Amino acid sequence: MAAQSHDGFFDEPPGDDRPPEAWSKRGARAAGLAPSRSELRREALDVLALAERLLELPPATRDRLALGESVRREVDVALSIRAHGARKRQLQFLAKQLRRDAESLGVVRDAVEASTDVRRRDAAALHRIERWRDRLLDAGDAAIGDLLAEFPDHGFDRQQLRALVRQAAAEHAAGRPPAAARQLFRLLRDAIG
Repeated sequence: MAAQSHDGFFDEPPGDDRPPEAWSKRGARAAGLAPSRSELRREALDVLALAERLLELPPATRDRLALGESVRREVDVALSIRAHGARKRQLQFLAKQLRRDAESLGVVRDAVEASTDVRRRDAAALHRIERWRDRLLDAGDAAIGDLLAEFPDHGFDRQQLRALVRQAAAEHAAGRPPAAARQLFRLLRDAIG
């Protein structure tokens, strides 16, 4: 057995092909052979954020995930806790379980990313519909022509669109609630989707 000097390094090599600077934890981190404490902490915080996002997923999505038994049990416990401090501790324990179960961690990461992609697509579609509504309300007949040209197969009725645009303008001028603008939005949402 090799003797150890006062600075933590071995006086003679441990019998493998590691460079001398990797013979201690500090040396291994410095040589890039082991993650630093900062890297480990960042990874742990990333998994904690992922555990929070897991709890925010819809129940049907969570139920479909192929989680390990221990992770699923901790998710159920975390969802049942209402006290802030206790929930925070349970969330930290759930993140610890996820770090231990690499397979569940990968499944959760994929599910959260997929959920984020769906939300982005939904938000983009909503913004697109809002832009069309605003354009119709601002430009009137010219925008109606552009809408019908861009979406010829969506079954828009020119007369209905013109009537809604006129009603929305009248409501706005009179200071009434925007019922026609809302109806126009619903019509666009149902047709364009």
